[in-house]
Amino acid sequence: MILSYAIWLPVIFGLVILFTGSDNSKGYVRVMALIGALISLLATIPLITGFDSSTAAMQFVEQVAWVPRYDINYWLGVDGISMWFVVLTAFITVIVVIAGWEVIENNVAQYMAAFLILSGLMIGVFAALDGMLFYVFFEATLIPMYIIIGVWGGPNRVYAAFKFFLYTLLGSLLTLVAILYLYNVTDTFSILAWHKAKLDIVEQLFIFLAFFMAFAVKVPMWPVHTWLPDAHVEAPTGGSVVLAAIMLKLGAYGFLRFSLPIAPDASQYMAPVIIVLSLVAVIYIGLVALVQADMKKLVAYSSIAHMGFVTLGFFIFNPMGVEGAIVQMISHGFVSGAMFLSIGVLYDRMHSRQIADYGGVVNTMPRFTVFAVLFAMANCGLPATSGFVGEFMVILAAVDYDFVIGILAASAVILGAAYSLWMTKRVFFGDVANAHVAELTDLNKREFLMMGILAIFTIGMGLYPKPFTDVMHVSVIELLKHVAVSKL
Repeated sequence: MILSYAIWLPVIFGLVILFTGSDNSKGYVRVMALIGALISLLATIPLITGFDSSTAAMQFVEQVAWVPRYDINYWLGVDGISMWFVVLTAFITVIVVIAGWEVIENNVAQYMAAFLILSGLMIGVFAALDGMLFYVFFEATLIPMYIIIGVWGGPNRVYAAFKFFLYTLLGSLLTLVAILYLYNVTDTFSILAWHKAKLDIVEQLFIFLAFFMAFAVKVPMWPVHTWLPDAHVEAPTGGSVVLAAIMLKLGAYGFLRFSLPIAPDASQYMAPVIIVLSLVAVIYIGLVALVQADMKKLVAYSSIAHMGFVTLGFFIFNPMGVEGAIVQMISHGFVSGAMFLSIGVLYDRMHSRQIADYGGVVNTMPRFTVFAVLFAMANCGLPATSGFVGEFMVILAAVDYDFVIGILAASAVILGAAYSLWMTKRVFFGDVANAHVAELTDLNKREFLMMGILAIFTIGMGLYPKPFTDVMHVSVIELLKHVAVSKL
C-alpha cells in the first residue's frame, strides 16, 4: 500500500485544507500543509529502505480492478528508474510549502491545497503501470499547475497559463490516440504487456511520434520549448520550483517507460533526429540564456539546456548515458529548484527579477550569497556538486558513441558556466549599485532552512552519487537489453 499512501495522502490533505481552511485561518492552513507534506514524505521512506536493487522487476506492486470491462486497473509499481522520482516529488513538496509560508498572503488554503494535490498526482504518474491510469494522472497534473500559474502568477499570468495548458494538452491528446491503438492491438492497458507487443515499423514510428509529441513538449525539447520561459516568469516561486524540479521530468520519464520499450526499432531509427534536437537545445538555448535580462528567464532557459542532456543521454543507448541522464534529472530537481528559490528570496525583498536592478548583494546578504553562488556553481556542473555527475556521465557516453557529439555536448557545459557565472557576477558581486540593495536583510530562519537542506543534497549527491546509481543500474541494463532486441 506504500505507493497508494504516497499518492493519496497529499491529495487527502490538500482536499481537507481546501474545504476547512480560509484566509481567516492562515496559521492552521500552513501547519496542516506542512504536516501533510511531511507525512507524505515519510510515507515514501519504505521505498528507499525496502527497495531491492538486484532486480529489474516492478516492486511494491498494487493491483485493483478499476473498469473491468475494458481491463483498466488501478495498478501501481516502481522499479529502479522511477523509485527516486517518487521520493524527490514528496521531498520537493515539503520545500515548496516552506517556501510559500510567509510569502503567500491571499487564498493561502487554495495555494497549499493545489501543491499537495499536484504532488500526489505527479507521484501517480511515476508509479502507474496501467496506460489509462498513467494518462489520467498525466493529464490531471495540468489542472493544479494551470491554477497555480493563473491565480498566483505575475502580471501576464493568464497568457502564460493558457500557453502552458494548450501546448501540453495538444501533445497529450496524441498520446491518448497511441494508448487506444495499443489497447486495440493487445486488448489490455498494461504497460508491461505493451513492452512485449509485436508491432511493425510503421506502427512503431507512428506510436513513437505520438508519444514524442507529448513528452517533447513536457521536457520541453527545442523547438516546442517556448511555453516554459513564459510559465516560469509568471509562476509564483513555488510553482517555478515544482515545474522545474518535477514536471519537466514527467516527459523524460515517459520516454523511458513508453517510447523506448514499446517502439524500440522506431527509437533506434529516430535516435539521430533526437540527438540533433538535444544538441541544438543544449548549445542554442545556452546562447539564448546568455542574453537574458530577467533572472527567472535565464534559469528557465538553463533548465531547457539541462534537459537537453537528459534526452541526449537516453538516445545514445549506452548504460552510462541513460544512468547519467537519470542522475541529471534528479540533480536538476535539487539545483534548479534551489535556483528558483534563491531568485524568490530576492524577489520577495525587492519585487524585481531584472539582473540590472541588483549588484553587490554580497555586501548586505553574505549568508544568502554563499548558498546562491553554490547553486550557481552546481548549475554549471562544477565537480563535487550534483550537477557535475550527470553531465559528466552523459558526456563520457556521448564521446564513446561519437566523438563529435561528445565534443558538442561538452561545449554546452562551457556555455552553462558562462551564463551562470555572468549572472552571479552581476547580481552578487561588485559595489552596491542601488539604494534598495543597501537595505536588503539577510536570510531568516525559514529561508536558511530550505536553502540549507537543498545545499546538503546538492553537495551530498555530488560527492557520493552511489545510492542513486545503484538503484537504477539493473533496471537500466534491462531496459537497454529490451531496446536492443528488434520487434520486427
